[in-house]
Amino acid sequence: MSTHHLPEHPDFLWRNPEPKSSYDAVIVGGGGHGLATAYFLAKNHGMTNIAVLEKGWLAGGNMARNTTIIRSNYLWDESAAIYEHALKLWEILPEELEYDFLFSQRGVMNLAHTLGDVRESMRRVGANKLNGVDAEWLDPQQVKELCPILNINDNIRYPVMGATYQPRAGIAKHDHVAWAFARKCDELGVDIIQNCEVTGFLKDGNRVVGVKTNQGTIHTEKVGLCAAGHSSVLAEMAGFRLPIQSHPLQALVSELHEPVHPTVVMSNHVHVYVSQAHKGELVMGAGVDSYNGYGQRGSFHVIEHQMAAAVELFPIFARAHVLRTWGGIVDTTLDASPIVGTTPVENMFVNCGWGTGGFKGTPAAGMTFAHTIATGAPHKLNRPFALERFETGALIDEHGAAAVAH
Repeated sequence: MSTHHLPEHPDFLWRNPEPKSSYDAVIVGGGGHGLATAYFLAKNHGMTNIAVLEKGWLAGGNMARNTTIIRSNYLWDESAAIYEHALKLWEILPEELEYDFLFSQRGVMNLAHTLGDVRESMRRVGANKLNGVDAEWLDPQQVKELCPILNINDNIRYPVMGATYQPRAGIAKHDHVAWAFARKCDELGVDIIQNCEVTGFLKDGNRVVGVKTNQGTIHTEKVGLCAAGHSSVLAEMAGFRLPIQSHPLQALVSELHEPVHPTVVMSNHVHVYVSQAHKGELVMGAGVDSYNGYGQRGSFHVIEHQMAAAVELFPIFARAHVLRTWGGIVDTTLDASPIVGTTPVENMFVNCGWGTGGFKGTPAAGMTFAHTIATGAPHKLNRPFALERFETGALIDEHGAAAVAH
């Protein structure tokens, strides 16, 4: 029985249709990047006969398994350009998508704990300003004024020697963002097909002409891969390799508290990043687990280390209780920058390798990837992030400058 007429029902935000036999384009992955790509294909390029395939439930992967931080204070010109464009889109999307996904520009601080941190942080502030990104250097007292619960005493292992600060940065409600994009995609005629796992691809020579799924074969002229940690698995099905590794990345939340934490604080050196969600839970993240894997969980010692770091920086957190932990699957490249562009297979495109930066890059990733799929050529913002850079050596090394250990 077809369910194509569900949108008239007030209880549904989008239809749950049966897949058609063919589409003009198929997007693999129903997370933030896949939905944003479909939205911009429909809105900017008039491509509405398209499908988003999700092997589980909509936004059940990394989109619902991240710490929701949005910022654009990256070091290199190429990174600053695409993340700053994303931030500008974040600022207008609630109105454009007609959905309040709780985008809160409460600012992000990146702490410095050593003289090396200080030098690197000041360099980044200078680079950000040259690229038109709002950035400031704060001394320890200014850090304390912005976030009174931070411990800036000099008698701890890694005293706070200052911080970079981006006032326009902040957080958003991740699942609400997915629902906002999904609803607009549906309004524009995009088919969102859940529980639809890709099992292979149809090719005519070196050109992709279809997608094999557990719900049957779908013929299509173009395929966009937006499957984050599983991108390398899909690429192998299509006959090429991607230079990415998949790792678990953990996060955790506390029980609900009154508002105590007014901003977002990140520390690469002791490795923890902390914000307080709108409901009141403390949201904390840390570094990736060192092993490769597809498990949506992680190792206990990573939680232990991030708790130790959090309690040293925020002594009042010693009284908080961890409510739950979870993991996402981050796909990391050799230079800690994404891959957005064409592949060795004709009419197949890939958007992957965002590491820990995927959520914040969602709108710009969707817009530039949609442009690439629709026109067959990259947008100026994603041109530097081509797969070919691993052959030419034109890498965009954001290790450390991303302020998150990969």
